Amino acid sequence: MPATGIDFTSLQVRDLDASQAFYERYLGLVRSPAGPPHAVVFRTEPIAFALRDLVPGTDLSSGQPALGVALWFHATDVQAVHDALVADGHTIVTPPFDGPFGRTFTFADPDGYAITLHDQR
Repeated sequence: MPATGIDFTSLQVRDLDASQAFYERYLGLVRSPAGPPHAVVFRTEPIAFALRDLVPGTDLSSGQPALGVALWFHATDVQAVHDALVADGHTIVTPPFDGPFGRTFTFADPDGYAITLHDQR
């Protein structure tokens, strides 16, 4: 039987509490009551998104994590998120621009994952 599409996405992180706070503060994500103790699952749609503790043997310091993988989130006020990240000294990978997906920019999360936000579906 063929796969029908992506159903779940998670990132391994160094500090689960710090990463949870980052995604809640800057992206406004809300934690779901579901999930195992080693992970934080957020209420995102249509695809579930989670953060989890590092799996033994994973080394996020060996280079940019998930190099070559594009992770995009839809947001209602991309510019406001950008401005808050800049004000707090976070790394902007690609500055805001207007393109086929609306206002778009990419930032680095606390573990160095490149996350893109856009405001048009």
